[in-house]
Amino acid sequence: MTFTILGVPILTFLTFFPTVGALLIMLLPASKPRTVRVTAFLVSIITFAASIPLFTLFDSTQRGMQFTEQSAWVPSLGISYHMGVDGISMLLILLTTLLTAVSILASFSAITTRVKAYMVTFLLLETGMIGVFTALDLFLFYIFWEVMLIPMYLLIGVWGGPRRVYAAVKFILYTVAGSLLMLVGILKLYIAHHAATGIYTFDLLQLYDTPLDPGTQLWLFGAFALAFAIKVPMFPFHTWLPDAHVEAPTAGSVILAGVLLKMGVYGFLRFAIPLFPEAAMTYTPWIVGLALIGIIYGALVAMVQRDVKKLVAYSSVSHLGFVMLGIFAWNAQGLSGGILQSINHGLSTGALFLAVGILYERRHTREIADFGGLSETLPWFAAFFMIVCLSSMGLPGLNGFIGEFLVLLGAFRAWPLESLGPLTVGNLVSAIAAIGVILAAIYLLWMYQRVMFGPVTNEKNRGLPDLAKREFWTLAPVILLIIWIGVYPNPFLRKLDVSVSELLSRVHAQTLSMRTAPPALPPLIVPASAEGSR
Repeated sequence: MTFTILGVPILTFLTFFPTVGALLIMLLPASKPRTVRVTAFLVSIITFAASIPLFTLFDSTQRGMQFTEQSAWVPSLGISYHMGVDGISMLLILLTTLLTAVSILASFSAITTRVKAYMVTFLLLETGMIGVFTALDLFLFYIFWEVMLIPMYLLIGVWGGPRRVYAAVKFILYTVAGSLLMLVGILKLYIAHHAATGIYTFDLLQLYDTPLDPGTQLWLFGAFALAFAIKVPMFPFHTWLPDAHVEAPTAGSVILAGVLLKMGVYGFLRFAIPLFPEAAMTYTPWIVGLALIGIIYGALVAMVQRDVKKLVAYSSVSHLGFVMLGIFAWNAQGLSGGILQSINHGLSTGALFLAVGILYERRHTREIADFGGLSETLPWFAAFFMIVCLSSMGLPGLNGFIGEFLVLLGAFRAWPLESLGPLTVGNLVSAIAAIGVILAAIYLLWMYQRVMFGPVTNEKNRGLPDLAKREFWTLAPVILLIIWIGVYPNPFLRKLDVSVSELLSRVHAQTLSMRTAPPALPPLIVPASAEGSR
C-alpha cells in the first residue's frame, strides 16, 4: 500500500516533517517566543493529523508490513532506506504524534527560557522516535535509536530541575551502554547472515530467516534484550528512571513515560523475539521473574514516596512489568494485552505527569504533604485527576482495566504443563501479578486522598486557579482516549490481531525447526503452544 502526503510517502513525511518544522523555527527570531511556541504546536498538530491515515487505512486482515518504502542507500554494505509498519508500530506512532502535540501545548507556560532551542529539540526528538518505529533496516534503526537519545538528554540537562545534569548523565550512560551491546549484536547477526547466505544485508525481514545455532542465539538475544530491558526499564535496570522523571520538565516526563519507555517494549517485539525465538523461549522464566519483581517492587516503593512525581515514576516500573509479563506469556491474550497495556500506560502515566505539572506550576512543590483539600478550589482538575488515577489503577470502564485483564488472562493460561501441587505456574504468576493491581489501587488512592481531599490546611492552597482553557485541552484528548479504549477497545485490538498472530506463528515455527540441540540454559518454565486465539 502506498499513500503520499504532498507527494511524499507517508512514513517519510511523518518522520522528517518535524525536522523541517525545527529548521523553520530556527529561522524565527528568539525574541518572539509566542510565535515559536505556536509554530512548534502547529507542526506537531499537522504531524498528528498526517498520522491518522495510518489508522484509518491500515488493513487489519493483511499480513506483513504496510505503507512500505524501500530504496538502496549504501548497496555495497547492504544498507537500505527501508520503512514500514504493522499494527504494533502503527499504534505506537499515533501515540507518539499525539503525546508530542500535547507535550508542546503543555510547555507553553512551563518553559520560559531558551524557548526556541527547546521547541527545536522537541521536534528533533519526535523525528528520532517515529524513525525508531518505522525503520526496517537495522542500520537505519540504530541511527534513529541513537539520534533520539541526544534531544532527550538535552531536555533533561538544560530544562530540568536542580539535579538535572546528574539525571541526564545517568540517563545517557545507561542507554548508551545498552546500545553499544546491541550494536555488537547487530554486527554479529550481519556477519552470520553473510556466512549462511553469501549476502550482506541489514534488512530486518531478511535477517529474520538467518539460521543460528542455539548458543549463538542466546548470546545475541542477551545483547539485544539488555539494551531493551534498560529502556523499558525492567528491574534491576530501572534506577535511571526516577531521577530522569523527577528532574525532567513536565513535557519531558510525558514523552519519556509515554513513548521512550515503549521503545524497549517495541525492541523486544520487533527485534529480540522474532530474530532469536529459541533464546527468547529459553530466557522466558528469567524475564517473567524480573517482571513480577518489578510489578511488586515498583508498587511498594511508589507507596512510600513523598514526592508525587517520584511516585508516578515508580508506578511506571510496576506497570511495565505487566507489559513484559503479557508479552512472555506466549499466547494471543497475553501478547495483545501487553501491547495494549503499553499504549494505555503511555496515555495514563503521561496524563498523570501532566497533572503533576499543573500542580507544580501553581505551587512550585511536588511534596504530597504540601497539598490537601484541593478539590474545593480545583474542581475540574480534581475530576480529571481522578479519572487518570482510576485509569492507572485499572478500574473497569477505563483503558487500564482492558490491558491488565488480558495480561492476567494470558498469564493464567500460560505454562499449563508445569504444576506446583494444586496450582499451575500460570496460576501462581497471575496471583502474584494481581497483587500489583491491589497495591496500585492503594498508592494511587492514598495519594489522591492526601492531595485532593480533607481540609485546606495550607493557606497557599486557597484561591488556586482551576484549569485554564489550554490546560483543559491538553488533558481532554488523553482523557477521551482513556475512556474510549476502556469502553470499546475492539478498534485497537483488531489492528493488533494479525501482527500478534504473525509474531506468535513465526516464533512457534522457528522454534520447532531450530530446536536441534538442547539450549544452554535449561528453561524453568515450559511455554504453552504459541498458537492461541482470543
